[in-house]
Amino acid sequence: MSLNRLIVVLLFEGVDLLDVTGPPEVFALLQRETGQADGYQVMLAAETMDPVTTSAGVRILPDVTFRDAARRSIDTLLVPGSVEVDEDRVVHAVTDPGIVRWVGELAGVSQRVASVCVGAHLLAAAGLLDGKRATTHWSTAQQLAADHPAVEVDADPIFIRDGKVWTGAGITACLDLSLALVAEDFGEAMALRVARQMVMYLKRPSGQSQFSVPTEAVATTRRMEDLRHHVAQHLGGKLTLASLAEYAHMSERQLTRVFKTEVGSTPAAYIESARVEVARNRLETTDDTLDRVATTCGFGTVDTLIRAFRRKLNTTPTEYRNRFRHSG
Repeated sequence: MSLNRLIVVLLFEGVDLLDVTGPPEVFALLQRETGQADGYQVMLAAETMDPVTTSAGVRILPDVTFRDAARRSIDTLLVPGSVEVDEDRVVHAVTDPGIVRWVGELAGVSQRVASVCVGAHLLAAAGLLDGKRATTHWSTAQQLAADHPAVEVDADPIFIRDGKVWTGAGITACLDLSLALVAEDFGEAMALRVARQMVMYLKRPSGQSQFSVPTEAVATTRRMEDLRHHVAQHLGGKLTLASLAEYAHMSERQLTRVFKTEVGSTPAAYIESARVEVARNRLETTDDTLDRVATTCGFGTVDTLIRAFRRKLNTTPTEYRNRFRHSG
């Protein structure tokens, strides 16, 4: 399999800056992690070769025109979005008809298509989301549903895959979407390595923030960061306070004190949160039984898994799977 995957990111006036720059950072870190020159090739495409002014006022130079990009074999077409805010401070997604036409044409020569944030409105306007489940930034989800009744809009997940079409939620969710693409192309282990370099630590699955375990503070010392990495690599095993203290070359009392100071929780609470995150991912992306999920993620029993989900997410594993299981 060729590792040279062409990613084309659309540029147009007023486009959200992070939508454009966030995903390429993820793809670049993949190359750094593999140590290879190949991986992804990212091109920024616009209607002309003139500089494009983003919503942040930063000007970006395109690499190719839309017309030139349409002649290439595109692995992934990334479609960012832009918004305008009316006098009542209500946010509206912008869908320029000219950009919509190019989205449709470029999608035809792409292996897969992904929208970032309100870029979902452009996909919908191009007819690419009809009959599909899709997400977007929560502030424009009602607009997307009203403008495109043929689209099943779900504002909860941070990204959704339906066939070859991916849609992502708002702002920093573009990083989670990009990591999911890396996972599909190069495996979960590589995606987790990239996530760790980005200090995202545990790659989030597609549940939206109200179903997410709160992000832990980043450890301030190399010893605690190494311990967190050790925990992530051994979640399916027995992670006792004694074994962690031995790994960190500290007493149990000292470890508890330092861990609480640097990470913001006790080791036991942190391990449970990490296990819930991994269990969420398996519930979303596999057909594993609850018994297997509990065993694989280190809970031991289904009852322990259920209690952890109720504590952390205020739901059950079955309810969570029913709501967030990936389509396609």
